[in-house]
Amino acid sequence: MGTDRRPGGQGRAVRTTALLGCAVVVLAGCGSMPVTGDVKAVDASQPGDSQVQVYAVAPRDGAPPSEIVDGFLESMTSDDPAFATTRKYLSTDARRTWQPGGSTTVLAQAPNRSGPLLHDEDNRATRDRETTYTLTGEKVATVDAQSSYQPLAPTAYSQTLHLVLEQVAEGKKEWRIDVVPDGLVLGQSDFKRLYRSVNKYYYATGGTNSRSTLVADPVYVRNRTDPVTRMDTATQTVRTLLAGPTNWLRPVVDSRFPTGTALRKGVTALAPDDQNVLRVPLNQKAESAGRSACRMMAAQVLFTLRDLTSARVERVELEGGEGRLCALNADDASEFSADRGSEGADSQYFINEKGQVERILGAIDGPVTPEPVTGPLGAGTVPMGSVGVARDEERAAAVSSSGQYLYVSSVETEGELADPLVTSNAKKAADRLSPPSWDGRGDLWVADRDPAGPRLLRLAGGKGEPQEVRVPGLDGARIEELRLSADGVRIALLLTKDGRTTLNIGRVERRGSSVAPEISVEDLRQAAPQLADVSAISWSGRSRLVVVGKEEGGVQQVRYVQADGSTSASGALPGVNQVQSIAAADDEQLPLMAETVGDGIVKLSPGDNWQTVLKEGKALVYPG
Repeated sequence: MGTDRRPGGQGRAVRTTALLGCAVVVLAGCGSMPVTGDVKAVDASQPGDSQVQVYAVAPRDGAPPSEIVDGFLESMTSDDPAFATTRKYLSTDARRTWQPGGSTTVLAQAPNRSGPLLHDEDNRATRDRETTYTLTGEKVATVDAQSSYQPLAPTAYSQTLHLVLEQVAEGKKEWRIDVVPDGLVLGQSDFKRLYRSVNKYYYATGGTNSRSTLVADPVYVRNRTDPVTRMDTATQTVRTLLAGPTNWLRPVVDSRFPTGTALRKGVTALAPDDQNVLRVPLNQKAESAGRSACRMMAAQVLFTLRDLTSARVERVELEGGEGRLCALNADDASEFSADRGSEGADSQYFINEKGQVERILGAIDGPVTPEPVTGPLGAGTVPMGSVGVARDEERAAAVSSSGQYLYVSSVETEGELADPLVTSNAKKAADRLSPPSWDGRGDLWVADRDPAGPRLLRLAGGKGEPQEVRVPGLDGARIEELRLSADGVRIALLLTKDGRTTLNIGRVERRGSSVAPEISVEDLRQAAPQLADVSAISWSGRSRLVVVGKEEGGVQQVRYVQADGSTSASGALPGVNQVQSIAAADDEQLPLMAETVGDGIVKLSPGDNWQTVLKEGKALVYPG
């Protein structure tokens, strides 16, 4: 961690790879176990894979203060049960009061520590019985007590640890930490090794058709057994699900689990049986739910756990004190999905060189032959510059090539182009209407970027008078582009201010009645603060975006970003030249599409490289 750390020193945590851990971790699936080789200590700041395990080591007798601090910091990166060994670095009182599970501070690198200056006269008189060390670093994120991740623009981190000589036995004193902040402090590499992002699911609120639509709420849980609760990853995840949605998402979702519902006491492991049936034992509070609500509860568990277990969960059974409450099969859970759209694979839509809307039908495994959409948008009576297609693929909205007019038309039947539903009065094309976007409720959204009167507009059902949506957190920034999530409760905005364009996620709150709705975008938070300039975005699945942007002084990159703003090593995508727009589908198995300078429209299928699809075409989108 610090520059003066000694590899292999006494009183330090040691880490080993999964191969060396096979004798302990039987489920690792190792084919053979080596009988020779060293177990060596490495700095916690060393990047490593998730198979590396760290074993906490208690402080040695006579360890100096610097070694106590180093050992404590490294022990925090271990899977130490209940942090029992980690607490041995603390004084008697601190050992009892320290709360490691409250929150986690994530630094760009493992914390550096600096001790007292030898020439400091104020410390000279007392340094033989007490001393203070300072931890410093660059803070890039926090994880709160709800396991909710919050990315931060890199900021300076500084915290102190106070140590005293404490009597540990008759006539024997040892250095121990007596003032320590609650929570964990981890370097980014250790955080990614120890924790994983999971989605728990709740039901959207606001609107007559929303209460059966599940919304992903991303949180972070331990990769292996949690040191505090002793729960495996699946059980931790269900525990956070039952605790309710995170504070940021809470105003727009709710849970069907009755208040107070929790796992039955003593449950620390959940796994499907050999029939892929997962049984979840709950306390008596769950028994107050009716059968319909219980079925919705089971859907929350099924969606939450389907990506966590090694075997596919085919059925969830919820159990109360008196036996089974209800069950739900995986095949019956699709009715709760937010990405319900048209039958079959989504098509891709784009604008050709004549300003007409064309589409590529279904998945594009073979040769591509685009065709004009049915109706006036395909006929090209008015040249278009951008397009957005409803998720049922029955209608499309298009903005004229001048950026001034927004039209909505059927893409299934012939007819005349209706009058525009929105008109921008801005003088410059770049200051007029943004590309449109549809949410999963069938509402249409567009931004008017007119400097004289910027507006975010929503057209209920994609028709009628546009309603202006309040965005109280804009703070003078201009909306360049917007994308609505399939669940309709989150909006991704590209905001430009002071020459920088950043990605922000807002919460869509719906109040009022169906006759007089009140819509606002609340609590904007920056989702990719490491990117100094973001040029294109698209939702990709339930809680993930694909983002095109640059770090300060860097080159353009394409990567995945979770809705909470977190990223992973697997989020980086193969490079592609000069991307102007990006398109991803609700179905993550469909190829990623991009509009580029020089190569035209290209695609990236899972496990493949970028390939050219069309040399001509722009503004390509999937439904949404």
